[in-house]
Amino acid sequence: MTQPAHALPQRRPLDLRAAILVVALCVVWGFQQVALKGVAANAAPVMQLAIRFAGASIFFGLWVLVSEGRRAFADGTAPSGLLLGLMFSLEFILAGQALVHTTAAHSVVFLYTAPIFTALGLQFLPEERLSPLQWAGIAVAFFGIVVAFLGFSGRPIAELLTGDLLALLGGLSWGLSNVVLRRGRVGRAAAAKTVFYQVGTATLLLAAFAALTGQTQIELSSMTILALLFQTLVIAISSYLIWFWLLRHYLTSRLMLLSLLTPLFGVLFGAALLGDRIDLRFGLGALLVLTGVLIVNFRLLLRRA
Repeated sequence: MTQPAHALPQRRPLDLRAAILVVALCVVWGFQQVALKGVAANAAPVMQLAIRFAGASIFFGLWVLVSEGRRAFADGTAPSGLLLGLMFSLEFILAGQALVHTTAAHSVVFLYTAPIFTALGLQFLPEERLSPLQWAGIAVAFFGIVVAFLGFSGRPIAELLTGDLLALLGGLSWGLSNVVLRRGRVGRAAAAKTVFYQVGTATLLLAAFAALTGQTQIELSSMTILALLFQTLVIAISSYLIWFWLLRHYLTSRLMLLSLLTPLFGVLFGAALLGDRIDLRFGLGALLVLTGVLIVNFRLLLRRA
């Protein structure tokens, strides 16, 4: 029996395959922070993002054109697709500007409020609704992020609050983009088209932002080229395709909670490759994040056991 044209695909709770894929994505996304930081002296991060999204736009644009033809965007998904791309782009712009005013640690904490905004935005969907115990799990996981990253800063309080607010708005944009994907017509588009809406919009907006803020300088070296290839082929093409396939088939709020593992992997890679220091507080925060993830998925784990 075919699915009605207006029906959205049914999402299901996480299974072992989905959990393994998301953890693998968190590892890859954690490493991208090192890749961005490692060549920041040769290319501004916002310029790196614009270049990687441009490469991904060409790839996914050709994919959609070949698979769906010239009328690929006449299916009614364009308005919500462009809104999705706008929210996706704002997340990167706001997060980048937050780092100008606040610390990287503060930025991580407030940016990763996104799973909370996603869960709040999807509470009207019965299958996405969280129980009080699961909300407690989200609180524990987010508190773990706070413990791991939020510390003393010598910056002026007004500047710090400005940066924290920008990072919080970045988290809101990220969270709302998942709500748009879940409820908009773009939610039933093929994964390749979904990614194209986001990376295509992001290419234009981030390139314009880089030009307006004078961040277009780039010095090509072997390390810079390798970093850009990694970000384009692995992050913007492979990982995004897998992520949006997961969002199409599994419950969004559960997937977003697992994304809290990303900054933890980023710190571990930073320590291993860049010599960043890890303290006991980070270990405690990581343990709280894992505990929160287990609480949210307790029923599924119990059922499988």
